Amino acid sequence: MKAVLCIAAVAALLTGSAFAQTPPQTSTKKVDGTENVYVFRYGGHQSMFVVTPQGVIATDPISYLRPAKPYIDAIKAVTDKPIKYVIYSHHHYDHIAGGQLFKDLGATFIAHRRTKERLLELKKQNSLLADVVMPDQVIDGKKSITLGGTTLELNYVGRNHSDNSLVMRLPKEKIVFVVDFAPIESVQFRNIPDNASPLEYIASLKKLASLDWERMIPGHPYAGGRFGTKKDVEDDIAYMEDLSAEVKKAADAGKCFDTAMKEVKLPKYEKWANYETVLPANIERFCYWWGRGY
Repeated sequence: MKAVLCIAAVAALLTGSAFAQTPPQTSTKKVDGTENVYVFRYGGHQSMFVVTPQGVIATDPISYLRPAKPYIDAIKAVTDKPIKYVIYSHHHYDHIAGGQLFKDLGATFIAHRRTKERLLELKKQNSLLADVVMPDQVIDGKKSITLGGTTLELNYVGRNHSDNSLVMRLPKEKIVFVVDFAPIESVQFRNIPDNASPLEYIASLKKLASLDWERMIPGHPYAGGRFGTKKDVEDDIAYMEDLSAEVKKAADAGKCFDTAMKEVKLPKYEKWANYETVLPANIERFCYWWGRGY
């Protein structure tokens, strides 16, 4: 009996340890060195919100197939000021679903013009999620929002992970919020979907690198959750250019698709996240470009 109790006690300790190591579903952290910039993490997604004396500027609701209330509650735990704006990074559901609750509280939604076009097309096809809010205002190239003494600059740097991604820059704090197209120490997402040209993608990364900023808040907690740097974006550019060059060689040799997906390797990046599992899909996208012209 004592042996059984000892085993049970050890199991309880191990179980408790495992639970202690499991991160909570949500978390909110104030960005070091700032007075009013916060990062809200919801599972594997992140958003930025900025608190001002006149209200809150929030980004992506990140509430796909889950309630948006935890994000609202996280903001309310920091301030009693109203949520004035919600800015969409791009139109993909995993980042913008769940906005209805923000809209019910009176927020104005802003996005790139093509985000609204995409959502209107989805609505026309009866495939728009019920809690995705249509943007109230749209931009094309660049727009600044000033609220309570804080300015947030919205920049369109070209087609990349989507054709409507916005870079959100806080000039005073030298911070950018960038979602999906500039991963940190990770290869690109699967077969780089929703993209017109991988070379335009590279060009957009170079535009991002040319902006004036020092820290990048990503839309997912890459590399242990740290913020990105200019060096990380430069590494993304180098990876994409190296990948493009190697796949072009394979395409010219008639090896696209399957042979190239098996043979092309980039050992310089083998320690990056998802290298083993996703590199072939990245290669596939460049095979379409260099082997098929699209």
